[in-house]
Amino acid sequence: MARFSKIQVLSTMSATGIVPIFYHSSIEITKNIVKACYKGGIRVFEFTNRGDFAYEVFGELSKFVNKECSELILGVGSIVDAPTASLYIQLGANFIVSPLFNSDVARVVNRRLVPYIPGCGSVSEVGLAQEVGCDLCKIFPGDLLGTTFVKSIKAPMPWSLLMVTGGVKPEKDNIKSWFSAGATCVGIGSSFFPKETIVNREWNKISEMCSYALKIFNEVME
Repeated sequence: MARFSKIQVLSTMSATGIVPIFYHSSIEITKNIVKACYKGGIRVFEFTNRGDFAYEVFGELSKFVNKECSELILGVGSIVDAPTASLYIQLGANFIVSPLFNSDVARVVNRRLVPYIPGCGSVSEVGLAQEVGCDLCKIFPGDLLGTTFVKSIKAPMPWSLLMVTGGVKPEKDNIKSWFSAGATCVGIGSSFFPKETIVNREWNKISEMCSYALKIFNEVME
């Protein structure tokens, strides 16, 4: 069951701006990654449903977060169908993210008052998602659509809340460009988690990158 309300999730995403995105088959590595992000100030984390038995890793991670990172809002990404969304909600997901829009997923999450953040690649898709209760829409892939796309949506639909994923890097100019365009928050994946850093278990480096990204966000929003 979700520990945080829909309003709490959306408010925290908007207030902190940075959402790390990560998957690993090892629960121990995943715990260390999440703990490092939490130490760096992160308060929203997306675990991606990408590997075999990913839900088992998430189940253990959810228990760990509840105990060790009590203020962290844990959600799941790469969800493309309603049954999988239901499974993760039962395991404690506080929000559901998709690379696409699926109305069946929207029905499931709305029934449980859990935020659904669908992937949208056009103004029409954003509008359709909003009609069925998606307060926050994922602009994906961000590196293909670009900042101009975000600006183009915000111009005629200024009420839109947008999370950009794909091509976002923990670099000042990159992060600044997305928020200046009108993004509500951004999802950062592999750029936060270099393979060599994980292999060498240099968790402090991940904490430092998270702190830096949050600092940039706060500077942009001042």
